[in-house]
Amino acid sequence: MDDAKGTEGEARHKGSHNGSTTPPAFTAAVEALRAARLRPQIEVEATRAPQRLAPHAYALEAAVVDGDEDLADGRLVLLHDPAGHEAWHGTFRLVTLVRAELEPEMAADPLLPDVCWSWLTGALQARGLTYGEASGTVTRASSHYFGGLSARPSASQIEIRASWTPREGLGGVPDTAAHLSSWCDLLAQVAGLPPAAPGDASIVTLPQRRGPQSR
Repeated sequence: MDDAKGTEGEARHKGSHNGSTTPPAFTAAVEALRAARLRPQIEVEATRAPQRLAPHAYALEAAVVDGDEDLADGRLVLLHDPAGHEAWHGTFRLVTLVRAELEPEMAADPLLPDVCWSWLTGALQARGLTYGEASGTVTRASSHYFGGLSARPSASQIEIRASWTPREGLGGVPDTAAHLSSWCDLLAQVAGLPPAAPGDASIVTLPQRRGPQSR
């Protein structure tokens, strides 16, 4: 996921590394991501996609913002291999990284990793999404400051890294907009925001900034 850091100027994808054109299924999946309607507290934009994980990739980064404070942040990458991938059991794969600062009491809860993983699977299930081959890790870390930094309070962070294979629908295209919405639900939950009501009129459309990237 670290390969997905950074930004680049807007450019239209013209083909994969071997000169083939972008598969229509991938184009449709990316267009659905870009047209998704999201909560206004979650700022999302396209970012540079990883170059070596699949023939075609598109990446987003997001932050949950409350005033001037970022409550949580993350990255979501859509991968596509038209030939299929044995480990994915499909032609598409979603890969994510989500991070947030924690209150000390919450960080000390021994059940926290299980709860965070259930937030991910629960967000997908709440929107009726079918998926397979889910895997990932939940990591919590604490920072304690000494010497010249001793005035800083201790800090704790949770990090969720996960991937799953979305079910492919008509034309071999998964419902990427719904998967993005469920991912934003996870971000909001990690950040401590209340659930968004279905059909909330305050949700906004993802800005149209960049096209899909190919390795």
